[in-house]
Amino acid sequence: MFKSLIAKVKAVMQKMGLIKNIKSVSNIQALPVDDDFYQTIETVWLPLYKGELDKYNGEPFHKVEFTTIEGGKRTRRMFTLGMAKVASKEMASLIFNEKCAINVSNEKLSEKIEDVFQYNKFYKLFQDRLEYMFALGGLVLKAYVDTDRAGQKRIKISYVTADCFIPLAYSNDDITEGVFLTVSKRGDKWYTLLEWHQWEGGKYVIKNQLFQSDNNSELGIEVALETLYPDLEKETTIEGLSRPLFVYIKPNIANNIDLQSPLGVSLYANAIDTIKALDTAFDSYHREFRLGKKRIIVPHTAIRTVVNAETEEFHRYFDASDEVYEAFNFEDVDKQQIVDNSIELRVEEHVKAIQSLLDLFAMQIGFSPGVFSFDGQGVKTATEVVSENSKTFQTKNSHETVIEEGIINLITTICEIATLYKVFPVPPDYDVTVDFDDSIAEDRDANANFYLKLVNSGLMPRYMGLMHILKVPEEQARELIAEAKEEAATELPDVSDIGGGGV
Repeated sequence: MFKSLIAKVKAVMQKMGLIKNIKSVSNIQALPVDDDFYQTIETVWLPLYKGELDKYNGEPFHKVEFTTIEGGKRTRRMFTLGMAKVASKEMASLIFNEKCAINVSNEKLSEKIEDVFQYNKFYKLFQDRLEYMFALGGLVLKAYVDTDRAGQKRIKISYVTADCFIPLAYSNDDITEGVFLTVSKRGDKWYTLLEWHQWEGGKYVIKNQLFQSDNNSELGIEVALETLYPDLEKETTIEGLSRPLFVYIKPNIANNIDLQSPLGVSLYANAIDTIKALDTAFDSYHREFRLGKKRIIVPHTAIRTVVNAETEEFHRYFDASDEVYEAFNFEDVDKQQIVDNSIELRVEEHVKAIQSLLDLFAMQIGFSPGVFSFDGQGVKTATEVVSENSKTFQTKNSHETVIEEGIINLITTICEIATLYKVFPVPPDYDVTVDFDDSIAEDRDANANFYLKLVNSGLMPRYMGLMHILKVPEEQARELIAEAKEEAATELPDVSDIGGGGV
């Protein structure tokens, strides 16, 4: 898709007068992208995530060629473990799940933000989209205002994967401008919607263009937006924004493919060779059972074609296209015989080889060795508690830093939209923190006891201890302490405790 995407964007920018006579996206000074980088997304990371990659560096990857005893060449799909999908899903679920809590210091604002998240099913969808982010190297969250059936203004959140977004400008590694692409088909026509988000003179401008083509490889001609989007404005100017209406997040991995790009790389970008070795070993393991039990040597005369005299149908003694059979020309006619050449299955050797490759793969993507295990039937993920000094926990925390910043920026964008369009009131000052689920690697009781000891010994104020234990902002921690003191002061003693506890 990216070949056509890049071509389309270049074509439109040329028509808009933004660029002239370019041969590649990388020649556009304003675009921090590279053609080869996008080709990697389209031809390597995405196919691996889907489970089938045809070629890598010009060599076959998941397509295996073999020759039958007739001399004909055939291809088949290699059996795979699908570790690109497994790893992306596991990292996403470790970082963000139903136990994750997003805390806003202002109580009323917290309720409004929670209402926005619930309306958009954020806690369910965000984990799924994080999986796409780890697979493709990036994810864009876009906030906008819509009106529901009851006529009430609602803030919606949409998700755009890395293969449908091109940055136009960035500052301090934050992408500030971009173009979103949506391709759809109606009847025999292809439609491409380009949505440009740019800053012009301190104002935020959104431009929409719709193009129609007879095929998906060409941009075609520009048509009226009403053709598919009757309620969409051609251009919208917004004043009063401090940041773009979208948030770009990526894995916390240095981009070693394009060092100057603000875009992220896939979680498994540097483990492609290991994935191939894993799938090769698993394919061999699977075929060990299919081909290892029987290897039958037959005389070449046994594969000849014969004709049934009554039905005039052709028959073979053996299927010449079956890999199980090997045909030999025995010179001595008397020694022509069928030989069952069964061999012992190498199950243990395969399991050990696959496990060693799984440990190597885990190390390359930031997991501790042993996180993935192969039991002969499939890959399982370790469920035991992960220690705080483990590689998995350190990697998890590293990614959480970037994702927390993205969530905070998303809430900031939501608040600015709510203020501009008067969806709900927003206080001038508020703090946002994200309490990720550390239960896999953290003993909550031990953690609480550690900070309580510091508080009780006078080495840490109570509010700060509560901030660490409950992972809440300072203002909320102080409010909780005040409420606890007030509740303790108003509690009356139980009747049975009066007068020494008896009547």
